[in-house]
Amino acid sequence: MTVVTSPGPPPAGPGSIAVLLAMVGRRVREEIDSALRQEQLAMRHLSALGHLARRPGMSYSELGRRAGVTAQSMQATLRQLEERGAVERRTEPGRGRVAELHVTADGRRLLATAEKAVAEVERVMLASVPRPERALLARTLIGMVGRLGEDAP
Repeated sequence: MTVVTSPGPPPAGPGSIAVLLAMVGRRVREEIDSALRQEQLAMRHLSALGHLARRPGMSYSELGRRAGVTAQSMQATLRQLEERGAVERRTEPGRGRVAELHVTADGRRLLATAEKAVAEVERVMLASVPRPERALLARTLIGMVGRLGEDAP
């Protein structure tokens, strides 16, 4: 008689799912940053533009929280985007005032270009994954992100 047992959780270490996800995340970020470099962008710029495009009017603090960086770090990122004409502030700068930030038409074009670069990285990364499994993978990852207390993309 053969007894079949479930394998249980993988051991912590190089073969664990958490470690593999971290490795994949690092490589994907490197590939995305490389693809965005020709537009003189980085993942942090794409993140800020994406969040603002979905929720116009967010403040530096809100954006920083969503991106997992400090408000000061987000201010530097947004200053760069403002200098490029991709983001505009619709409030006067000053102490105690909450900046209301919006993506401009140039910013939307830049975001579209960046999203195409990300889609190409994803196409290469998922080339060996059958289409039905891609949908399951996406749903699984979105669920994992939600359980870790992050906003789903």
